[in-house]
Amino acid sequence: MNRTNTRRTAKSPASFREKMQRLFRRTPRRGTVRRGTAIENPLCLVWNLLLVYIVFMACRIVFLFVNLSYFPDLTPSGLWLIFRGGLLFDTSGLLYANLLYIVLMLLPLHKKENPAYRLAAKCVFIVCNALCVIANLADTVYFTYTNRRTTSTVFSEFSRESNLPAIVGHELVSHWYLVLLAVLFVFFLWRAYRTPRDADINRRWTYYPLHTLYLAAAVPLVVFGIRGGVGRAVRPITVSNANQYVAHPIETALVLNTPFSLIRTIGKAVFHDPAYYSDPAELAAVFNPERRPAAGQGPFRKKNVVVFIVESFGREYIGALNRGLDGGTYRGFTPFVDSLLARSLSWEDSFSNGRKSIDGMPSILSSIPMFVEPFFLTPASLNTVGGLARSLQEKGYHTAFFHGAPNGSMGFEAFARATGFREYYGKTEYDADPNYGGEADFDGTWAVWDEPFLQFFCDRMSEFREPFATAVFTASSHHPFKVPTEYEGKLPEGTLPIHRCIAYTDHALRRFFEKASRQPWYKNTLFVLTADHPNQSSHQEYQTDLGGFRVPILFFAPGDTALCGKRPGIAQQIDIFPTVMGYLRYDRPYLSFGCDLLHTPPEQTYAVNYLNGIYQYIKGNFLLQFDGQRTTGVYDYRHDPQLRQNLAGQVPVQGIMEREVKAIIQQYMERMIEDRLTVKETSP
Repeated sequence: MNRTNTRRTAKSPASFREKMQRLFRRTPRRGTVRRGTAIENPLCLVWNLLLVYIVFMACRIVFLFVNLSYFPDLTPSGLWLIFRGGLLFDTSGLLYANLLYIVLMLLPLHKKENPAYRLAAKCVFIVCNALCVIANLADTVYFTYTNRRTTSTVFSEFSRESNLPAIVGHELVSHWYLVLLAVLFVFFLWRAYRTPRDADINRRWTYYPLHTLYLAAAVPLVVFGIRGGVGRAVRPITVSNANQYVAHPIETALVLNTPFSLIRTIGKAVFHDPAYYSDPAELAAVFNPERRPAAGQGPFRKKNVVVFIVESFGREYIGALNRGLDGGTYRGFTPFVDSLLARSLSWEDSFSNGRKSIDGMPSILSSIPMFVEPFFLTPASLNTVGGLARSLQEKGYHTAFFHGAPNGSMGFEAFARATGFREYYGKTEYDADPNYGGEADFDGTWAVWDEPFLQFFCDRMSEFREPFATAVFTASSHHPFKVPTEYEGKLPEGTLPIHRCIAYTDHALRRFFEKASRQPWYKNTLFVLTADHPNQSSHQEYQTDLGGFRVPILFFAPGDTALCGKRPGIAQQIDIFPTVMGYLRYDRPYLSFGCDLLHTPPEQTYAVNYLNGIYQYIKGNFLLQFDGQRTTGVYDYRHDPQLRQNLAGQVPVQGIMEREVKAIIQQYMERMIEDRLTVKETSP
């Protein structure tokens, strides 16, 4: 009995050592043969990537504690959401960083059973992830200067600094504990790394097919992990998507990791100061986006504001705005919007500032046009951004954004929260409402059908305290151009697939206004309706460089006859925010690249957009096309809607328009680079 106990006791230490050796298995010594199964490579790969997850999260926790004073409003639930979002960005970041290592581990070649190959793969793993650790911990310090994660612009920002070695050396000494942590994290990766045992390469009839299968299976998983999800509605995540997991923009630094921010912004440094004007005073005299309240404008109006951003609702589809098309026989597909226009204010010409849905939101809600790249996809998306929601929130408004797609789709939730919308209502909130059909109302591709979702939108607003400011982004008038089964064969088909979808959305808008008109808040509300961008076109007037940006813009306030009729001049999406502010008599400064259409002479109204490397500037009767250095075209678009006669160098207005568009571009670029997208209120 004692001998048995002695034997077991003697074996215990050896057994523990064996377990630890299996846990922290190193590359086998030369001459050592340890046969493993073919599954060991992917299993060890998964184990080693899990180690990176642990290190990334540890770096995030260190970041939080070092900079805790910057996040005074964190709650346990908010922190949980941040960490949950962090896993999404960590997955993308670590997969980017370990692409080479993943390939080395899964290549269907028996050469990788060589000990030297195994050691090389391990070194690649350690070096790549050590760089990630260094970047994350370095940002723990740099954050105090920038209040955001470092992006690829850091390389250009410091490219001409000759004292960087001294600065880095000083910071290493001052933050020795971070250096120590970096060493410990890398040591942990080295020690905990698992090396697969050599597979039996003599059984090649199973070795190569299995390893090829593992590699093939890994490809979609890696792609989905880098993109941030699966599905048609999921766009590759960018730094701006971090906003959907935080209550305050500064907290995005906790969601992101630095490797992801660096990698995803490579090639995205789209903002370069063209320096057309060397004198800031001259630049501001030509164009100044800072808007300040006019003297004697009267008291602020506490009216509700409701903005409709209607998917693909191009101006071409609206009969009331196209009376001359097809020899006057064109009727369009929007009988309700036609009737609404008769009670609303619109303009002779109206344009979008971009061609994508992700261009529309910044333009409509924050008066930021799309230049070069969508604002969502640039490092500047982490700048402090103002707009309709934040400005009205400061006046005590309840703010909420609605979009019937799965929450997080298209990055809308992130941008909405970044610009001041306190609440977000997506498919998740719709499905949770027992008064609606939930999943049965999903169109199967993008979002909840427009009709039920707009009814939901109306019901939620009836629960809000007044005044409130809301925006809704519809979805049904979108490829693949389907309508609900009950409307099949009951809507005008038109000549394009989108036409019946436009008719369906018009019907959904009619049903919304029928319901809204019975609500107590209706008569105290300013409604704004526009499109994110145009879509399919059947008329040549809408297929030109300029026609492809034509969208409706209308303002409707029940009972207010001052907001009626069609005015001369030009309207654009970035005019919506300042026009709403002008109508409400907003009494604080704000930033807008558009103008207040209610208080700007028609001849001073304008529009800007960007198309394939060309800035387009529309003013008066003329369209000027500018490539950043020179004018490439001038057209009298009102008398030459097909833009067939290039008048460059032939009209006196060209020089004035060049000066103005250069000033707009320079103001835009400088403010994006310098994070000056808001205006500080000056003391009286």
